[in-house]
Amino acid sequence: MAEIVKITNLNIPGLDPYRNTSELELLKSDPPLLVAESPKVVRTALDAGLKPVSLLAENKYITGQASDIVERVGDVPVYAGNSDVLTELTGFKLTQGLLCAFARPVIPEPEEVLKTARRIAVLEDVMNQTNIGAIFRSAAALNFDAVLLTQRCSDPYFRRTVRVSMGTVFQIPWAYLPAENYITYLQNLGFVCAAMALRDDTLNIDDKRLCNAEKLAVVLGTEGTGLKDLTISQCDYTVKIPMGHGVDSLNVAAASAVAFWALGIR
Repeated sequence: MAEIVKITNLNIPGLDPYRNTSELELLKSDPPLLVAESPKVVRTALDAGLKPVSLLAENKYITGQASDIVERVGDVPVYAGNSDVLTELTGFKLTQGLLCAFARPVIPEPEEVLKTARRIAVLEDVMNQTNIGAIFRSAAALNFDAVLLTQRCSDPYFRRTVRVSMGTVFQIPWAYLPAENYITYLQNLGFVCAAMALRDDTLNIDDKRLCNAEKLAVVLGTEGTGLKDLTISQCDYTVKIPMGHGVDSLNVAAASAVAFWALGIR
């Protein structure tokens, strides 16, 4: 049964994961931690088997809309306070009154993630945490099997990304790609690689060569500059989403949703 700890002192050591802590500090914890925000996201993390370390909740949530979570986290500390206390502690106002610190899952090797995958999203150097969260949510919702990231991408387990993804970073498998020649690596595993890029020599997004591919990797580039020229040249095809009204491109998260819808297996 959870231990309810009323917050009377903001310097309680157990509050460290919530006290304006940077993501890098959470990574240095023993064990390394991540923080999930909102009842829905915390439930998704628990459903995915993540191990809670502690819970921080607004008083009314303890017996209210998060009462089931309090029961599920077992005997870990549940720190409780009013909204003003939680805002002072965290440095921001909790709009949904709940944070949970979890031990970080072990990130699998890409071979494990890819062994049964037929449709994957590949992110090259995408740094914006909001965009990564939105891409994960679209990939999960539109039946992609996995997300693969290059080494320079922002960490999908950062709190903002977890929140924007609505917890889908805990549902859809993901891994980091090798640092070099990752397109060749995917091709050697049987994936047709389609680069999303603003080029003239492109296929229509509904081209049968893409839709009928047994294994397809949709490759998306960083905000602003997009994919590297070398990456585009190594891919099997280049794909551009048709635009109207003189618009030249979509945000990478919006583009991913269009691509996943068009190229997913139904």
